[in-house]
Formats: sequence, C-alpha cells, structure tokens
Amino acid sequence: MAQGATSFQALALLRLQQAGLRPPRRVPHDLPLHTLTALRPHVASLARMGCNTWGQLRALPRDGVARRLGAAALHALDCAFGDAPHTHTWLELPETFALAAELPALATSADALLWSAHALLQALQAWLQARQQGVLALELAWHHDLRKVDGKPVPPWQALPVRTAQPTQALAHLRRLLAEHLARTPLAAPVNQIALRALQTVPMPQASASLLPPAGVVGRSAEDHARSESWHQLVERLSARLGPERVQGVALVADHRPERMQHWQPASHALQAGGAGPAKASASQVLPDASLWPTWLLRPPQRLAVQGSRPCYQGPLRLLAGPHRLEAAWWEAAGATESPPNACGADPAPGLVVRDYFVAHNERAGHVWVFRERTPSAPPGAEGGLPTRQHRWFLHGIYG
Repeated sequence: MAQGATSFQALALLRLQQAGLRPPRRVPHDLPLHTLTALRPHVASLARMGCNTWGQLRALPRDGVARRLGAAALHALDCAFGDAPHTHTWLELPETFALAAELPALATSADALLWSAHALLQALQAWLQARQQGVLALELAWHHDLRKVDGKPVPPWQALPVRTAQPTQALAHLRRLLAEHLARTPLAAPVNQIALRALQTVPMPQASASLLPPAGVVGRSAEDHARSESWHQLVERLSARLGPERVQGVALVADHRPERMQHWQPASHALQAGGAGPAKASASQVLPDASLWPTWLLRPPQRLAVQGSRPCYQGPLRLLAGPHRLEAAWWEAAGATESPPNACGADPAPGLVVRDYFVAHNERAGHVWVFRERTPSAPPGAEGGLPTRQHRWFLHGIYG
C-alpha cells in the first residue's frame, strides 16, 4: 500500500493516501509534520514558526530543537530519515490469557453466545501454540445487559468453568466442551459482553515426529481410524507394490568396523522374522567411546597424502586425540572367497584389519576423523609378530 526508505516514511505516505492527499515530490523532506507521530504534539507551535515539513524541521539547529521538543522527537526524526537505527518493540505475549469482547448484538441463547465465543477460542489457541502450552481449565464469563428481570436482581456477571482431562490446544474440542456446558446453563438475562480466561495451563508435550499418524490417538474421528494403517501394514503394502528389494530397513550388526556396524535388508523379511536376524547391538554397546565418532562417514574412505609423517587434507592435519586401535575381521580370512567385498575400500583383502583412529584438525577442513592403516604382511601367528608396510592414511569421517 505504501513504500518508503524507512518504516516511518512508508507510514507517512500511507497516512497521506488514506487522507486523500498526494505524496510530495521530495520524500521525505516535504512530508508534513503531522505524519510523524512523535511530532504531532508540536505541530501547532512549529507551524507558528513557519516550520511545516520534515526537511524544514531538520534544517533547524539540533540543540534548540532538542531543548524545545525533547530528545525523543529528535530521535524519531533521525530514524525517519534513516540516520539512526529504528529498533522495533517486540510483541510479548502475556503470562496469562484473559480476553474480553463486546457482542455485536444482544445474545439471548446459548448458540448465540457460543458463536460469539468462537473468536476468543481462536485467540486462546494462538496464545497456547505460541507459548507451547496446553489448557486444562478455562472460564467463559458473560455480562448481563439488565440489572433486574421480573423484579428480581440479576448479577452483573455469570461464569462457566470448563475443565479438560488432558492438556489440549484443539479448537474443535474446546468448542464442543463449551457447547455441552452451555446447553445446560440457562442465561439469566440478555448478554452484551463476554470474557474468556485460562485458569490452568501446563507445558504441551511435543507431537510425534513419525511420518505416519499414530494409531489410537485420543480425539481422532472414526474415519481417521479407518483410513490409518500400522507400520507393518504399510511396509507389507509397499513391498508388494514395489518389490521387497526396493523397501529396505537398516539393521545393526555387532562389528567393530564402523562401516560394517549396520547393513540394509528388505524390511518385509525383517518383519516376517519378528525382528530376528544378525546379532544386533548399538555402537555405544560395541565401543564405549563410540559417542565421540562423527555421524558422517565416507564410503569408501578417502586416501590421504602424507607430508613427512603427517596426513594432509586441505593442508596438513594436526592430530588432537588418539590413537584408538581397532583390530577386527580376523574371522574372514578363512572364508575370503565367500565373504562379500569390503564395503570400506581401504583394506585390500579380507582378513585381519588393524587401524589407528585419530581426531584431526586444521583451519580449512575443521575436525575430521582419520585412521592410519596397519596392513599385515604376514599372518598374526607367524614368526616375527606383526610386520607392517608403510602406513597409509585415510579420511573416514567428518564432524558437523
């Protein structure tokens, strides 16, 4: 509706537009003083001095303007021209909810009262959502237009408290509760004003993050329950439509090698097995310090160049923590022809894997997870222990 270099200029142009006046050629210098709220109390006195626009006031000596009008008016003028930052006051929700409203017409029935209370319920729902609260008790009060009915005095206000079994933000549920209670509450006299107040609220628990609607949720209609399906039903239906190999789920494996701690399998097979399958364990159960591992692993690990004895990734890396040695996969030496290819890609053949993991860092790469590969050139039980060739370095994980 109006545009300006600052919010004050846009507001001034909008006020001129609403008054049916054309905007001046030079904005903001020729804007009238009354379009700036902070200058309105001084418009008459400034007009007697021949000052009628923002630019004319700005041309006056600042010290004299500050003494005559105050620092607040001068600061508002600076903000309007963009010479000073304009900090807006944020709208803060009250700690408690209490809202009243005048009715457009006298309400003589519960239905009319409920129709007028719908707007207050919407405001209550917005307040609850903004504060992440759920209401347990609320009160709807109404003000009587008459003081006496048939010669009998009528109290000015009448209130109806309503309680819920569980904290809720559902507008439809609160409206139904009020409708049930109002149906049994006669109005003593016509009503000209209503008020809604939240009596008790509690923090609202977070909703489920599942992609599927949970079964058996309180407050869902019969149609919603009829259309919903459980997780295993969805997996079975998608597997039948797309094929079992296209609907897969992850399974945890008891293996010390990070890249082998999980594998993917058809989800329908896991359901048919009742969750049985390979030995399952979390990483924290396999290794106590696995919580310090990065969540982003490279597949396969990236071979790193070595400068001197230091690995390089976007520059030389500085080792911060380690080494943490992993020795695993010795059991794969006997069945090398039957075992699947190594998913890691760093180990040349199945068999004993010996790695020293480090947390490394440099300014360009940040924190990374690297390992030094110790490839045995002879069986572990051979004479001479565990001889190794020149160590190779690999980047296996990235932090954050």
